Amino acid sequence: MMSKKWNFMLMLTTIFALAGCASTTSVTGGGSNTPAASVAPSTTKPAGGTTVLDEIKSRGKVVVGVKYDTKLFGLKNPTGGEVEGFDIDIAKALAKEILGDEKKIEFKEVTSKTRIPMLDNKEIDMIVATMTITEERMKQVEFSQVYFKAGQSLLVKKGSPIKSVADVKKGTKVLAVKGATSVANIKAKSPDATILEFDNYQDAFSALKAGQGDTLTTDNAILYGMMEQDKNFEVVGEPFTDEPYGIAMKKGETALQAAVNEGLKKLESSGQYAKIYEKWIGKAPSK
Repeated sequence: MMSKKWNFMLMLTTIFALAGCASTTSVTGGGSNTPAASVAPSTTKPAGGTTVLDEIKSRGKVVVGVKYDTKLFGLKNPTGGEVEGFDIDIAKALAKEILGDEKKIEFKEVTSKTRIPMLDNKEIDMIVATMTITEERMKQVEFSQVYFKAGQSLLVKKGSPIKSVADVKKGTKVLAVKGATSVANIKAKSPDATILEFDNYQDAFSALKAGQGDTLTTDNAILYGMMEQDKNFEVVGEPFTDEPYGIAMKKGETALQAAVNEGLKKLESSGQYAKIYEKWIGKAPSK
């Protein structure tokens, strides 16, 4: 019998293949490459007759949910007040593809806990916020193709006895963020550990620095940003999950999904994706 994980990866492959069978390019940002979708604009409309893509074009602005607390991906600059990072630049580039101008965009802060409710309430048009594609979330939202690949890891203070997830045992206090897939993942890997959940990454990192926990867990790409903030901390061990990031849209909004996938494909083929990746993360992965 196939494992649940294999079934899910098979489902992801099928969905992206149906979205665009002809493409062989990838927009993955690390790890093994995932085929990118080459999507023709969809004519599918929800019951009301007007798609979110129609609304975006009518108002001349796309409203994007991003994180304000995640260095390298979405972090609000305390000096200028601008939010900056990999996800921000990807969102701006998509705004240019959809509306012809990267400035035709509005950012709204989301957290792992609030992002889907805000999407459902139509406070935002899409989510570009280190959001892992999971089987459960695919029932709630429409995802783009994978645009970045990460893996869950551990952040500890230098000199910590924790060197990998195998060292997270009974009595270990693990800090994590509410609504993130990392909570369920660490519970599965280390069921006897104590998990303390916070509303956002900066609160969790502040708690780690204050000695309220032994380790902080989330995607390695996010943890590397924390390392940059404080060199007394380091990422240890190998990633113990695969975390493919996708851009999320309200369920049924396949026209916007197609436009986003087409935009991602163009960013890849033009080399702009690689430039954004190198700016924030480092050398872009080879195809």
